Amino acid sequence: MSARASGVFRSLGVFNYRLWAAGAFVSNVGTWVQGTAQDWLVLTQLTDRDASAVGLVMALQFAPQLLLLPWTGLAADRFNRRRLLIVTQATMGALALALGALTVAGAVQLWHVYVFAFLFGSAAAFDAPVRQTFVSELVGDDDLHNAVALNSTSFNAARMIGPAVSGVVIAAIGSGWAFLINGASFAAVLIALALLRISELRPSARAVSAKGGFAAGVRYVWGRPDLKAILGMLFIIGTFGLNFPIFVSTMAVSVFHADARGYGLLSSVMAIGPVAGALIGARRRPQFSTLAIGAAALGASFTLAAIAPGYWSFAASLVLVGWATLIVTNATNSLMQLSTEPAMRGRVMALRVGIALGGAPIGAPIVGWVANHWGPRWALGVGAGSGFAAAIVAVLALTATAARNAGEADDELAI
Repeated sequence: MSARASGVFRSLGVFNYRLWAAGAFVSNVGTWVQGTAQDWLVLTQLTDRDASAVGLVMALQFAPQLLLLPWTGLAADRFNRRRLLIVTQATMGALALALGALTVAGAVQLWHVYVFAFLFGSAAAFDAPVRQTFVSELVGDDDLHNAVALNSTSFNAARMIGPAVSGVVIAAIGSGWAFLINGASFAAVLIALALLRISELRPSARAVSAKGGFAAGVRYVWGRPDLKAILGMLFIIGTFGLNFPIFVSTMAVSVFHADARGYGLLSSVMAIGPVAGALIGARRRPQFSTLAIGAAALGASFTLAAIAPGYWSFAASLVLVGWATLIVTNATNSLMQLSTEPAMRGRVMALRVGIALGGAPIGAPIVGWVANHWGPRWALGVGAGSGFAAAIVAVLALTATAARNAGEADDELAI
């Protein structure tokens, strides 16, 4: 049976997507290798277990998602996405190599990490919306939800490998080599982009004029109650729930007194749930009710993580946290892309990424402060609260939609 005929893996039957997925997987492994090493470097080598410093790194890395929002989505809508990806991916690779060289040379300081986090985040701000919308050019809208799910599978499969590799690399030869490995891994996705069959791409409508620009995207979303509800949920969860570097590193170091290998293993274990969830979700399109279920599950799984008595029970709870996070992020990605006009898709997805990650400058320092002063378990409690709050937003949105539909039905009967 072919990959396309099997249902779950049908997008892999498209040559361009198959090539892109292979390159992206290698690069994703490198990204997780660096992310784990960066948190470990800040928490244990450049500070004395200062969770607030980790939170500040996160804030600086994700702040550009909001600061550059007026330009990132419009760039994805107006310019050739393949060429733009080549620029952003090459830039992030060069930054990783530079930080790695500083660290290997023993010259790295905390402020260096802050600067590189902001620069990397700036490149990533342009990369994220174009990378997400580029998927539709690879497979078309009919298979978009399947490709999104397979992207998540690849990302989280890399997450199972990268942190564990990073832990071994850190323990054996140091954090700087982890950054160098990530820098080299960008070559895989750049080669994939160079080898794509241009004639087989499915380019969507472009925003041919800057008229309206970012403001037009905001007005478009403001007129869509469903999109506003999704963005509200993403802001709550992104601000207070997606602070995994703080949650996992502080629990590993301060509560379970794990070494670099133990920390890396926890981050890898967390990816088991998303991989399984993504493969299941690849078969069918998500519904809005999926968001309510996923957010409630996220709150419950964070609660279990907060009260986990030992290392392995905490690891098991992280599987559930990862699964629930996958449900929410995949559903928001598919629902927003499939329900948005093609010419607006880049700006809408930039808003999605900006809202989801741009809250980190607010939430990460707060969560880091809570971890420092009240303990890592209370920080996980903040994450649990974000899941439950987002679930309430989803339920209210579903209730409002049902009421509007009932009102429209009554109007039709009256006519």
